Amino acid sequence: MEKENQKFMRSVQLMRSFWNVQKNMMRFIQKTATENGLSVPQYSILVAIAPHKEMTQKNLGEITFLPKSTLSQAVDGLVKAGWLHRQQVEGNRREMQLSLSEEGETLLKTIHLQEGGIHQVFQSAVETLTNRQYEGLLESHQQIATYLEAQAIEQGEDTK
Repeated sequence: MEKENQKFMRSVQLMRSFWNVQKNMMRFIQKTATENGLSVPQYSILVAIAPHKEMTQKNLGEITFLPKSTLSQAVDGLVKAGWLHRQQVEGNRREMQLSLSEEGETLLKTIHLQEGGIHQVFQSAVETLTNRQYEGLLESHQQIATYLEAQAIEQGEDTK
């Protein structure tokens, strides 16, 4: 019984550690978004699209886990501000293709360089790690993520 309790406490301790990192990251994400005239969902959308340059709104929803109404409102605001382009997918009137505009790319570059913003603060935090700590952390995160994704699939969840 004692060994089971130790295993449980170990997992709780690690979950709390993840939660603490996430909580503190969200503080800086909210600050960064607000300072740049964005909502957190809008910021999340820009960051999610950036590596791909473009994607469908449906795929974006799957990546960000934003509810459809929140996603639609956030996309509308980004299109109106000129940071995103939106057009119908050829051959599918219901699906929308989203892409970063030049202004959107410029905004993201500005955000990445912003003093006190999430990207600069997180970079500073990462620089406190040795290469070995950094590589070990990435490896551990990947191992946990892979396990959790496998469990979700086993339980019949869509993990896209």
